[in-house]
Amino acid sequence: MILRDPVHGLVSFERKEEEIIVMLLETREVQRLRRIRQLGLASFAYPGADHTRFSHAVGATFVMTRLLMRLRSIDQTLPYWQRVTTERAREALAAALLHDLGHGPFSHLFEQVLGGEHHEAWTRRVLLDDSTDVHRVLKGLDPQLPERVAELVFGRHELSYLARAVSGTFDVDRCDYLLRDAHATGVGYGRFDLDWLLRSLTFGVPDSDTVAPPLAIDGRKGIPAIESFLLARLFMFQQVYFHKTERSCEWMLTKILDRARVLLAEGTRLPGTPPAIATLARDGSVSLGEYLDLDDPQLWVALSSWRDAHDTLLADLVTRLHARRLFKTYELFGEQAEPRGRLEALDRARDVARAAGLDPEIYVGLDIASTVVLDDAADPLTIVFPDGAVRSLAEVSFLLGRLRGERMERIRLVFAPELRDSIKRALKP
Repeated sequence: MILRDPVHGLVSFERKEEEIIVMLLETREVQRLRRIRQLGLASFAYPGADHTRFSHAVGATFVMTRLLMRLRSIDQTLPYWQRVTTERAREALAAALLHDLGHGPFSHLFEQVLGGEHHEAWTRRVLLDDSTDVHRVLKGLDPQLPERVAELVFGRHELSYLARAVSGTFDVDRCDYLLRDAHATGVGYGRFDLDWLLRSLTFGVPDSDTVAPPLAIDGRKGIPAIESFLLARLFMFQQVYFHKTERSCEWMLTKILDRARVLLAEGTRLPGTPPAIATLARDGSVSLGEYLDLDDPQLWVALSSWRDAHDTLLADLVTRLHARRLFKTYELFGEQAEPRGRLEALDRARDVARAAGLDPEIYVGLDIASTVVLDDAADPLTIVFPDGAVRSLAEVSFLLGRLRGERMERIRLVFAPELRDSIKRALKP
């Protein structure tokens, strides 16, 4: 199979061990990812950001083929039982392709609001349930393959370097989504040198002679490459994932889904509601088949129908989102961003909403977006030098040393646009 990709160029899956990719691409569960957007509502801020989790899955799998080639070029230093065999490569390729199977509509937002299981738990269910096409393909190749792929998706494998390649500080998932999201949004500084970074990969020092080594970076040439990778991630969070427009859209959709959940749980009929959403609202759980029927188009149809809902709150919120009359944001800094200050700012803004006759819990909120730039305590990616010396990223890089353990936060009030001027006046020192 040969494909053209806007990020990686010519993508090919032609080796014998890559036949599993072609087989899995034809399954219903993988094809469903065509109908799940990678960045949820980011296209409200970046018009080009309408790429799907399917294209990301293909891209991550291609990165895995390149990573496996690099590992095989250097694994002769390892005992034969720690090398990349055909069977292990097949597991890694399947895990790279299937790691996002459990995502619901609008990315992470759906599971946060409607509850139920985390998307990773859904992925595991898809892999292990004998009713799915994916399970049948994997089991047809090896009865133990579904379980092994599921473990690898969660970052567990007998070869630690392979586990971290699927789920770690530097993994094929991040390698593709950073480049793909940067391409789709036009954010140039979200790019990094993938070619050189892959070429810089090496093996770290194992804990014992019986344990496979972890992934590491060659200290002779890989430090700038890993710096650019981690800085690209930082910039993407700053400019895309935490963008004020996207965050306000997510706030609105959160309130819409939460309101719909309450109404459905009370027995209110909402035309256009997908069965899985009604079941989740009523029972708190849903069957795998119903869950896999959910996708972005289904939820957009529901949102369009809810504009005519008898509940005025739901109808108003949906109408605003549908017409892109979005909530505004006010970023908090200094003392106002401190825990006490942000709550005081929220109280003032909600007083303004009350005075305007709007429900303060719906039309005003506090949005806190945060991420740790470099958490090498949770997943230490080390630098290895020719003399055998092993150093942490923070030790060999001034930039990463300053960023190590730092949490980046964007703290904003989110509110209906008609309240903006009054809220700004209320928040003046």
